[in-house]
Amino acid sequence: MRDERLVAFGQRVRALRKEKGLSQEALAALADIDRSYMGHIERGEKNITLTKIYQIADALCISITDFFN
Repeated sequence: MRDERLVAFGQRVRALRKEKGLSQEALAALADIDRSYMGHIERGEKNITLTKIYQIADALCISITDFFN
């Protein structure tokens, strides 16, 4: 059973990535995360660590609070 909070977080990552005009592969590279793992995050299939959230936020040049507004 999928956790809707993870799905919502993944959707937010995808929306922010698209706003920045980045491909999933480009964001994964900037965040030093495997592209397939990034896909799992965006689909809400992975419960990621706080460290990964910071890596993604840094790659998008945003604050982690921007994920949760």
